[in-house]
Amino acid sequence: MLLEVNRLTVSYDTATILSEVDLEVEKGELVSLVGPNGAGKTTLLRAITGLVRWERAALRGTRYGDILLQGTVSFAGERIDHLPPHLIVRRGLVHCPERRRPFPEMTVTENLRAGAYLCRDRQEEKRRLEGVYHLFPVLRERSGQLAGTLSGGEQQMLAIGRALMLKPVLLCIDEPSTGLAPRVKQSLFDRIREIRRDLGITVLLVEQDVALAFALAQRSYILSHGRVVAEGPSEELLRDERVRKSYLGL
Repeated sequence: MLLEVNRLTVSYDTATILSEVDLEVEKGELVSLVGPNGAGKTTLLRAITGLVRWERAALRGTRYGDILLQGTVSFAGERIDHLPPHLIVRRGLVHCPERRRPFPEMTVTENLRAGAYLCRDRQEEKRRLEGVYHLFPVLRERSGQLAGTLSGGEQQMLAIGRALMLKPVLLCIDEPSTGLAPRVKQSLFDRIREIRRDLGITVLLVEQDVALAFALAQRSYILSHGRVVAEGPSEELLRDERVRKSYLGL
């Protein structure tokens, strides 16, 4: 198993965001995580990639209270729940955050090269850059353009491309379709499919658009009020009337 999350609990002061969450991702899979706003999906990704632990350390001793983090996270057979984010990234577990977050005053190419900060081989960096441009041709066309002037869809492509520059083994993508038109969403999801199929990168996808997510993922987890309420092959979940009505709004 590439990623194993066991009984993961996250609480901010007295508010429990995640409660004993179990999740597994096998190498080569594309797994989706869906659920309503506030279900804890983003917190789960942040906990997996070490950002909650970093936040906990940053807030310790301040007036903002404490964060309780319990449970285990293992990646490629090694526990990583004690590691800081930069060491988790070095192991190939990469987080593409929600809301895109490009460096707006840097060009597209500068943003992408910033994603290759761990790469010390210039020829390898060029190969990675060419791979991103092949996947997202529009970024090549916009290579000298300031990232802050891109459309929402182009910024999302840039965010994923920047994450790919780290050469991930497992890519966690958080809410990539937010605010995008249906045609742009479909094109973006086609590229995510290529990332798994053609590049061989395992993907854990957090997404609000259940239909798109389930069409893309072999397996899915449904999160509600901080708990996993259903999981299994995406097609089976869609056929479950209780799941469709209670958790998917379908």
